[in-house]
Amino acid sequence: MAVKTAGETGGRKASRFSEEGGSTLGLILKYVFLALVVGFLTFSGWQLLQDGSYPFAATFFITALFITLVYVRRTTVPLRWIAPGLIFLILFQIYPVVFTVYTAFTNYSTGRNVEKQVAIKSIENQTYVPEGAPTLNWTPLQADDGTAAIWVIDPATGEAHLAIPDQEWIPAADVPGLVLGPDGVPTSLDGYTVQANNQRFLFVSANQGVTFGTEEAGAQVTSSVEARETKQKYVYDPAQDAMVDQQTGKVYVNQEGVFTADDGSIVTPGFPVVVGVSNFTKILTDPNFRGPFARIFIWTFVWAVLSVLETFVLGMFLALTMNSPNIPMQRLLRVLLILPYAIPPFITVKVWVGLLNPILGMIGSQWNPGWFTSPFWSKVGILMVNLWLGYPYMFLIILGALQSIPQDMYEAAKVDGAGPLYQFRRLTLPLLLVSIGPLLIGSFAFNFNNFAIIDLYNQGGPPMPGAGVAGFTDILISYTYKIAFGGTRGNDYGLAAAVSIIIFIIVGAVTIFNFRYTGQLEEVSENV
Repeated sequence: MAVKTAGETGGRKASRFSEEGGSTLGLILKYVFLALVVGFLTFSGWQLLQDGSYPFAATFFITALFITLVYVRRTTVPLRWIAPGLIFLILFQIYPVVFTVYTAFTNYSTGRNVEKQVAIKSIENQTYVPEGAPTLNWTPLQADDGTAAIWVIDPATGEAHLAIPDQEWIPAADVPGLVLGPDGVPTSLDGYTVQANNQRFLFVSANQGVTFGTEEAGAQVTSSVEARETKQKYVYDPAQDAMVDQQTGKVYVNQEGVFTADDGSIVTPGFPVVVGVSNFTKILTDPNFRGPFARIFIWTFVWAVLSVLETFVLGMFLALTMNSPNIPMQRLLRVLLILPYAIPPFITVKVWVGLLNPILGMIGSQWNPGWFTSPFWSKVGILMVNLWLGYPYMFLIILGALQSIPQDMYEAAKVDGAGPLYQFRRLTLPLLLVSIGPLLIGSFAFNFNNFAIIDLYNQGGPPMPGAGVAGFTDILISYTYKIAFGGTRGNDYGLAAAVSIIIFIIVGAVTIFNFRYTGQLEEVSENV
């Protein structure tokens, strides 16, 4: 019976440690880096938690915990290779989706775009000048750490104080190292530098709205020579969930995220609150949204279907033509046909926009259909531009699919007496649809959300009368963008998120249906 010595046992343990953990220095560096990453995520999550951003904070905490478990436990070694990708997937894909769904059930919009704690803090920072408050003389100071302060003097009483943001005023007698000039203005004091008078305008500009002192009592610089005593205007009352105006005594009660008084006046900013399915019902019941949404909904389907159909037909025609070996300069023509695909659409669309109106005059026609002002001809124009942009893609994929079809099938069809039209209808088209069916589905989904060409061509115009931000060539995605970012009365992110969910459901349903239809085509192709 062999006996293991202590040296052998220790050597094997050391070897195992070296294989799993690497060198001691490498292990130390790994844990130091891990500690820095986890510490940064935890600190960021804590800061977000303090600001009331609970979803963001939870995401950072969960990510920190995930990284710790993956890179500390030995049983999760295989997971370490895909952990960075999973983290970025959570942060940049899953979280935005979850946040969009949550936003759709809130009234997140202009005036309600910060968390409740942030809104309360911002409102409580507002100040007012009490009636009879004295006008103070002030002198700009700069602390050794770069922060600003002022020296204030009450001309009526001669009392002087050092006023620092977020601190109570310090009487002149308690200021260390203070040396006053003959006019009562300090020439020096410990920790501060007295700034020159020519810096007063810059100081006022840089510290506009800054309260030197506490929220209960402080001063703000109002001009290059005067400062006014200020007090906190609003105080939050948790019992009423309301803001109380210290100046007038008016109470502003929280109403769906906005502090509102009995007379209808409000205090901003507000904060988003959950409102259930009101955004979805608003789309279906509010006349300002129901009519435009229905029109845009129908046009979006028409636009996506026609875009796929026209590019497919033209691309297939050109592919069938270029697939013939009898075409002269075949390679050169193929290159020329795919040139529009090589030019960025941001350039191509703008070129077409510049050409559409003048081009008819160049050929001697006085007919101008209104490519950008007529609802019908704007749609025709944008479909025409999209045909130019999309046919090279269809041409390429169909040309490749044609070359994969066995030629002996056509030879057998010819022997059976099938003509070119019959061969196309019974052989070419079914086999093409099987090959490029998924690509057609992808093209439909792409055009359904093709925001770029809609915005570049005419920004969704011409405007739809009485429909707010909606235009006649808007599709759902461009309409959503306008609701979220282009509203003249403010941005309604909650409503835009609701429309985004509807778009997702529509595209998902159409995609599932098309994939099932593609499966049926594959069954049909087995009998070709």
